[in-house]
Amino acid sequence: MKAIRYHSYGSTDVLALEDADRPTAGPGQVVIKVAGTSFNLLDAAIRAGIMQEVMPIAFPHTPGIDVSGTVAETGEGVTGWSTGDPVIAFLPPTAPGATAEYVAAPAALLAAAPATVPLADAAALPTVALTARQALFDHLDLKPGQRLLVNGAGGAVGGYAVQLAKRAGAVVTATASPRSIERVRAAGADRIVDHTATPVVDLLDGEGFDAVLQLVRDTPEATAALAGLVADGGAFASATTPGPRTPRIRVEQVYVESDAARLADLVSLVDAGELRIEVAERLPIADLPAVHDRALEGRLHGKTVLTP
Repeated sequence: MKAIRYHSYGSTDVLALEDADRPTAGPGQVVIKVAGTSFNLLDAAIRAGIMQEVMPIAFPHTPGIDVSGTVAETGEGVTGWSTGDPVIAFLPPTAPGATAEYVAAPAALLAAAPATVPLADAAALPTVALTARQALFDHLDLKPGQRLLVNGAGGAVGGYAVQLAKRAGAVVTATASPRSIERVRAAGADRIVDHTATPVVDLLDGEGFDAVLQLVRDTPEATAALAGLVADGGAFASATTPGPRTPRIRVEQVYVESDAARLADLVSLVDAGELRIEVAERLPIADLPAVHDRALEGRLHGKTVLTP
């Protein structure tokens, strides 16, 4: 099969489209014929070697932690899945990934793919939607009527966070740039702050949010200032720069975990028309090096789906 792989840590130059052995299904695994994967910044961090102490990989490594596709083979002990079933999953980051024609995956991580969107596009759901869901409800413990600030709502996680928070009955203020304001408005934000026009902390000073979600990679000082917008006894969660240590509020760091049951819940919302999957662009996996470059330059806007 064809796969994007790299044989050492390094710049995007290490990414290469090459021939690789098609995987086989071990016990408890399935092999998925890949319809789509999507780019996540974690893929770039692993490739650069930034994560090697906490997420060591074996070379050659195939990136791609999101997958959508159809079951091509089931291994010993797998029940509930059959050849041809359309599925999605958030794959273990250190295992061979989905920028390939086939990938092996633990059957326990699978959820049935949404029926209402193209199968390749469903790869834009797992990692970022699970991140948003876990941040809002596991870390922030968001409740109906609470006032939430989503900093970085124009990104892929932010779009799902706004949708899920509004569905939960929160009052959502979202930061966005002009290029993403309409997308954030369509997600349901009650108020949108253009962070390119006015510093967010200055504009919202004194508002006392019940919860703040930080999705922008910023300095510790800027992140601490953002946490200052939380009312006493409220909660601050960050999926990027860690928040400050303070007894005034609860501060949480978000590390997304694969969760098939919660992923299935998200799929049900998609099929019910209550959660929208946004795809900014669709490219062949051969374009992955350029996607990594654009992401590092800040020129990747929204979710990119890659297909074999």
